This record gives sequence, structure tokens and C-alpha cells, in this order.
Amino acid sequence: MSEQPLTCEGVLETVREMFREIALKNDQEREKREAEYARERKEREAEYKQRDKALNKKISDLGSRIGQIIEHMIGGNIIEKFRAFGYDIIQYGRNISYEYKKLNISGEIDMFLEDGDVAILIEVKTSLETADVREHIKQLEEYRLIADARGDKRRFVGAVAGAVVAKDAIKFAHENGLYVIVQSGEAVEILPVPENFQAKQW
Repeated sequence: MSEQPLTCEGVLETVREMFREIALKNDQEREKREAEYARERKEREAEYKQRDKALNKKISDLGSRIGQIIEHMIGGNIIEKFRAFGYDIIQYGRNISYEYKKLNISGEIDMFLEDGDVAILIEVKTSLETADVREHIKQLEEYRLIADARGDKRRFVGAVAGAVVAKDAIKFAHENGLYVIVQSGEAVEILPVPENFQAKQW
């Protein structure tokens, strides 16, 4: 059987078919590459998220550990320091949790010093800012509400402490009747209070 001679239309159709096959292969290759890129991007994102999570945990653990170190430093000779201010400290506790469901109040006192009728509630921060002082005042007010609800007649005095303390935080704390405790050499000291300072009681 003799071959049919190629016509111009036949040649064009053959060329069109070749281009269609090339285009189809290109599309398939592009889709394959895009799927591969998407898979790799997803793997990278998952890897980055895992790294971020691990890093955040390390930072959180470090921050917690630094906070514990600061608390130990502050607590080292704090009883003697407050005794020098005339408080007869008979009991000392750290990380005292409190909760009163009826008032929807809960929290934790970093340091709790007791002098019979008076208790000193201390908030400890690595870096103490004015906002931290405000938060502690709120905490003292809440603790007063719980004490009243339970018939606790003790008076509460507030103090704030930090390894690094902002000057405006010191001024704000003193204006609101709170003692300020700072790191001093190998120990800590309660900063001298202003001449007209009066420790506020809750």
C-alpha cells in the first residue's frame, strides 16, 4: 500500500498535534513543579513553626528561671530589711496562690510576709515598670476584698521589687504608699522613702 502524500493541511495538523503534546507536557511539568514547591513550602513552614515553638519555650523557660533567681535574691534578707522598718516579721512565704470564686478573683502573691496584724504583699519583677505597680495595687485591692469576705481583719501593706526598676515606677509606687525593693550589691535594699511617705494599708 503506497503512502499518501502529505498535504499542506496534513503537515499543519501534525505540527498542531506536536504543539498540543508539548503544551500538555509543559502543563504537566509545571503542575508537578508547583506541587513540589507547595510541598517544600509546607515542609519549611512546618519546620519554622516547630523551631519557633522550641525557641519560644526556651525563652519562656529562661524568663521563668530568671524570675525565680530574682525572687531568691530579693527574698534573701528581706525579713531583716522590713524588721528595720519596724515590722516584726513572724512568717514568710513565697508564691502564695489565692482564689475566691464568689468574687471571681484569683492570683498569686510572689512574697508574703506576716507581722501578726499586718501582712506585706510583695510583687517581684525582673524589670519593674509603672504598669506592674498599678497591677499590684489592683491585686492588693482584690486581696482586701477576699479578706473582708472571709472576716480576715489583718491590714495589708504593699511592696514592689525588681532587678531593674524604672525611676517613674519608684515615684509612682511611693506616691501610692508602696515600698520599693531593689538589688543592691550582693543583697537587696528597701529604697529610702520620701519624707512625707506613709505606707498605705489595704
